[in-house]
Amino acid sequence: MTPLPPALESWFTRRGWAPRAHQLAMVEAAAAGHHALLIAPTGAGKTLAGFLPSLAALTARPREGLHTLYVSPLKALAADIARNLAAPIAEASLPISVETRTGDTSSDKKARQRAAPPNILLTTPESLALLLSYPQADTLFAGLESLIIDEIHAFAPSKRGDQLALAMARLQALAPRLRRTGLSATIPDPMPFQSWLAPDTDPESVRLITCAEGAAPDIEILVPEGRIPWSGHNGRWAAAAVMRRIEQARLAIVFVNTRAIAELVFRDLWAENESALPIGIHHGSLAPEARRKVEAAMAEGRLRAIVATASLDLGIDWGNVDLVIQMGAPKGASRLLQRTGRANHRLDEPSRALIVPGNRFEYLEALAAQDAVKAHDLDAEPFRPGSLDVLAQAIFARACAGPFCPHVLFAEVRSAAPYAGLKRAEFDAALDVIATGGYALRAYDRYRRLTPLPDGHYRLTHPRLAALHRLNAGTIVEAVTMSVRFGRRGRSLGQVEEWFGAQLRISDTFMFAGQTLEVTGFDGADILVKMGRGTPSVPTYVGGRMPLSTNLARRVRALLNSPERWPEMPPDVAEWLEIQRLRSVLPAPAGLLIETFPQNGRWFMVAYGFAGRPAHQTLGMLLTARMEKAGLQPMGFVASDYMVATWSLIEPTDLAPLFSPEILEDELAEWVAASPFLRRAFRETAIIGGLIERSQPGNQKTGKQLSVSSDLIYEVLRRHQPDHLLLTAAWNDARAKLTDLDRLAAMLEAAQTSLTHRRLPRVSPLAVPVLLEAGRESVPGQSADTALLLEAEALTRDAMRLD
Repeated sequence: MTPLPPALESWFTRRGWAPRAHQLAMVEAAAAGHHALLIAPTGAGKTLAGFLPSLAALTARPREGLHTLYVSPLKALAADIARNLAAPIAEASLPISVETRTGDTSSDKKARQRAAPPNILLTTPESLALLLSYPQADTLFAGLESLIIDEIHAFAPSKRGDQLALAMARLQALAPRLRRTGLSATIPDPMPFQSWLAPDTDPESVRLITCAEGAAPDIEILVPEGRIPWSGHNGRWAAAAVMRRIEQARLAIVFVNTRAIAELVFRDLWAENESALPIGIHHGSLAPEARRKVEAAMAEGRLRAIVATASLDLGIDWGNVDLVIQMGAPKGASRLLQRTGRANHRLDEPSRALIVPGNRFEYLEALAAQDAVKAHDLDAEPFRPGSLDVLAQAIFARACAGPFCPHVLFAEVRSAAPYAGLKRAEFDAALDVIATGGYALRAYDRYRRLTPLPDGHYRLTHPRLAALHRLNAGTIVEAVTMSVRFGRRGRSLGQVEEWFGAQLRISDTFMFAGQTLEVTGFDGADILVKMGRGTPSVPTYVGGRMPLSTNLARRVRALLNSPERWPEMPPDVAEWLEIQRLRSVLPAPAGLLIETFPQNGRWFMVAYGFAGRPAHQTLGMLLTARMEKAGLQPMGFVASDYMVATWSLIEPTDLAPLFSPEILEDELAEWVAASPFLRRAFRETAIIGGLIERSQPGNQKTGKQLSVSSDLIYEVLRRHQPDHLLLTAAWNDARAKLTDLDRLAAMLEAAQTSLTHRRLPRVSPLAVPVLLEAGRESVPGQSADTALLLEAEALTRDAMRLD
């Protein structure tokens, strides 16, 4: 006997399937009224398991109105789930309606959904937050019984997770019988996620359901002609070999780490596509119509490959995909496993993946990721307190839905896991930001958005503020964009960032949506184009790079200290490590190795921190500031995920003071105040927190207008209210995201007990990759010529000489 209604049992039978144990366990947990966290490998029917309780309940007891809310991190995933749900509902003739609601949904359909919602609504955190901001939210969600959070690991430790946690708390208040479900394939430690999912953060209230592991993934590292380049990124050097692998596959997804690289890799592959195979491209800046067209072609088997970013790496189920290719290092074991799972989306068949390293350090990183996936040693992202700017936005949204009592709302907010430790003073400060703008801004009428009522409640000062909030809400602050369009009345291809578009002139060519386009004119925020030819420029996007995870960094250091593993590496990589050992020393599993050597009339200092690019960039800025004070005449620095290199006119000899942890106290505040980091972070928190609107009805601010508004408010608050909530939020963001100070602090603390200095006569083998990137950064205000052109062949020859 199964707990499924006969119609669903018959559907499984007709398919020749039987419900798996974890799928039935989900139905039983729901019948008992328990919240549930399901951790199951890709291909185990995880998403169907999440929906089975709802399908069973709605089949047994058909009803009108919203029963189940499904929240996805990706618009493409919501659309894919809708396609996959349609099969059992249609084939079993179930009386269930399903619709999606994302940023791509038309305004007419959104209005209709608020009045007459489907039984199952598939959405994103942003669209859910907007739904909750309408006055009819209490009636819309009153009968909600089930909330499904897919790919829960992608939400919990982020601002989107904070937004979703606050939305869950609001939903629980509107629908006390609501049952929460979380789904994931890549959670190393379930307990924190059970707490995050649970009402009132009690992990015991969330039943943990797991599934036996399926076939182990088959992950290969591509090494064409047995060699790996010294430097470079993203594996573009191997495009010909990658194209040959695509020819051998039924359907391949080629994953890259940024939107700009997606365009470049698509062009590289097309140049090697001698068989003219149909290849697509998919990333978040393409127009919704273009993305849907590619997704449909993929689902229908009309493509042989698709070049994609993270826009497709979560949960998409296309059964024909039999190969995933990761261009460049994956930066994390969990990300690699997630992407690998897009191939052979079945439990009993191994998913096949191919990693294409861009350089020798990326080869080590790929090998470390391969080892980590085999050991199921996944990356654990640390949880942190909820962001204060997101809290301010949620208070504004609550006011849009109707008058509220601050005491009741405070209790509701504290029931969300990220805000369980929130102090009443912090809540009141966030409320004051929305009500008056804060102490320093309360004299300005435009910031008086809430009006206190005699009974202690608050209401919106004016109804038009609700529309303004809905235009600007969200936790993802993208750069201001310009639309790319074929002529004045032609179709839109998508958006490029304004800073890139502003550099274009008529007749310039650039690559977008996999095509070479020529600029024919401009119409407001539209770039008008036609098909072009020649060598195009490529749009780049702010904030695209992902840092190396702590877990993989530890494993890369272990490989450097495991000479017994070197014979399995390509001969040039093994030789590189061996000569490094003979000429200098290899970085130990812990501590900090620093090499200094003369090169081209300058003194180089290379610190192997393995703390990720953001931490190393911060260290580079702080080191050059401290070196300037010490009279070493620094000229520049360059950072990678593995190390930071500085160069100066005077030799650094006393290294311990340069790397003292006090650098984070003495120089950091001074540097942050003078750098764009804090201003940039404040612009984001001010937008999220509602002090600055990106859009007004019929009008979108330019990037310059946003910067001017942000800088003016920043200066007012810095001078007159330095403890303003959004300045505090900006500093927290700068610390965690822009500068990664926690990893940097850990690295410097370790260096106090284990700092190894090697003074060399010339460049070492391990330093070559980062020096080949040198010259990209310079010391602010440095008048000396900081251009550093290092001839690659001579540099590598010097590094590998043993004399």
